Amino acid sequence: MFHHLSLGVRDLARAGAFYDAVLGALGYRRVFDGDESIGYGLVDNQDLLLLNLTPAAAAPGDGTHLAFAAASRAEVDAFHRGGLSGGGRDNGAPGLRPDYGAHYYACFLIDPDGHRVEAVINAPASS
Repeated sequence: MFHHLSLGVRDLARAGAFYDAVLGALGYRRVFDGDESIGYGLVDNQDLLLLNLTPAAAAPGDGTHLAFAAASRAEVDAFHRGGLSGGGRDNGAPGLRPDYGAHYYACFLIDPDGHRVEAVINAPASS
């Protein structure tokens, strides 16, 4: 459905540090790096998430968030650690969320611009 998503950020370097950490934990990397934009994905110049320098950007409200798919619970944990070390704020530590399903393991962060992000895997724990 989506080709890519864009987020407006007030400080591109600060936002880049955060998304380098959280998306790196999920296997993504910078695929585009410009003066006013940073793109993340898997293939050079094919960004899936684009950060755009927008000095007056305002984060969406509480009901909006981006959920990133993780391949393991360890990736969810690394996403959370990376986000905290990259300047994000905790909005829910890694753990099971039984209200969302028996195997829904997720964490929640607020990025430096106020965007709410999640990493999730909805599968039984590997043995």
